[in-house]
Amino acid sequence: MSTEASSPQPVILVADDDEDILHLLTFRLERSGYTVVSARDGEEALRVAREHVPDLAVLDVRMPKLDGYEVTRALRADEATRRMPIILLTAKVQDGDVQRGFDAGADDYVRKPFSPQELRSRVQAILGRR
Repeated sequence: MSTEASSPQPVILVADDDEDILHLLTFRLERSGYTVVSARDGEEALRVAREHVPDLAVLDVRMPKLDGYEVTRALRADEATRRMPIILLTAKVQDGDVQRGFDAGADDYVRKPFSPQELRSRVQAILGRR
């Protein structure tokens, strides 16, 4: 008898307006055994997060409609998603930008360009602590 039915795959929300990055993240995370739901802008990310209540979110900082900081703050303000771990993904590398992400409520910060293996390791580490 398989134990997979008793322990469903963690669901990860991936939000990025760059189709190539969205595809890469989805492909790598699905290959690592996660179920992925995706969004192409901040408003869609917020809607998908509220609809699916994923186990973790990977959000690009620079997205149309709502940026990653705004989505993070909205998720932290919502009782249903308040405890969801959030990893911000961005090309912004100034210390102030990193601090702004943590101040918004992010659990981790990954800089672009990123190693898919590093991101997978961070996702595994955060989900392993839950």
